[in-house]
Amino acid sequence: MTTTLLEVRNLEKKFAAKSAWFKPKQYVHAVNGVNLQLAERETIGIVGESGCGKSTTGRCLLRLIEPSSGEVIFQGKDITTLSKREIKNIRKDMQMVFQDPMASMNPKLSIREILSEPLLAHKILRSEHEQLLSETMRLVGLPEEHLSRFPHEMSGGQRQRIGIARAIILRPKIVILDEPVSALDVSVQSQIINLLQDLQEELGLSYIFISHDLGVVEHIAHRVGVMYLGEMVEVAEKERLFEKPLHPYTRALISATPKTDPDEVKERIILKGEIPSPSNPPTGCKFHPRCAFTQDICKAIKPELREVEGRKVACHMV
Repeated sequence: MTTTLLEVRNLEKKFAAKSAWFKPKQYVHAVNGVNLQLAERETIGIVGESGCGKSTTGRCLLRLIEPSSGEVIFQGKDITTLSKREIKNIRKDMQMVFQDPMASMNPKLSIREILSEPLLAHKILRSEHEQLLSETMRLVGLPEEHLSRFPHEMSGGQRQRIGIARAIILRPKIVILDEPVSALDVSVQSQIINLLQDLQEELGLSYIFISHDLGVVEHIAHRVGVMYLGEMVEVAEKERLFEKPLHPYTRALISATPKTDPDEVKERIILKGEIPSPSNPPTGCKFHPRCAFTQDICKAIKPELREVEGRKVACHMV
């Protein structure tokens, strides 16, 4: 029986939009009513176009951005209600790997100093530092000699390994990965994905893997959540989602992935129009202006995320 490690209930994040002083205040709903469950040793992929709210969701889960409403239940505690001191203790068990490791590291610090920062912040005994540094470098496949280097002296793949090392050095339970391989060469991407899978097996990690690359998500995820304009439109086991996507948006995303078999016949679905403004979203289903199957009900009534064929889908047409 799998144990639920993290449960997200009706998570929302809205940002105030700039407007003239005499006009009513407008808000951009970056994340709107997201629900998720993450089990031990599970990887959930969150996919969608740029600007759909994937990264904002990940940051809200760690309270790097404060959620506007909703609950994030980690091991029985709603972390959205915790004080700064209490959330600091929780962050030892919930870490994040960012898309650009160079931008998330202090270029003036050596790799040893960068990896020691989490140990110092969480008051890990100094007598344990060397062992943790050595063991973590081994886990991410880098020699200990690299501890004396600086970020600019390393390749993109090596810097991402250091980003992963910084996230796992405290031996967390959950790691949120925000586009961790999108800036890397394809050959390096596969190495990092294999590394993440090895670390999950060895350390018992759970991942939330945020990406726009469905090919990568198909390789690493157990379940997939598809986001559109801040909302989940389909959540399913990976195999079911890629074999038979139900939501029109999911079908369009999967149809856009490159073919791996030259003999494969694949129908390409071209979405019409641009993504609507999140500050002024369409009524009813947010996807209806770009959907080929739009009916009157889609324009008037927002579809709820409901159980259909062993997965959850927000669409009136399925």
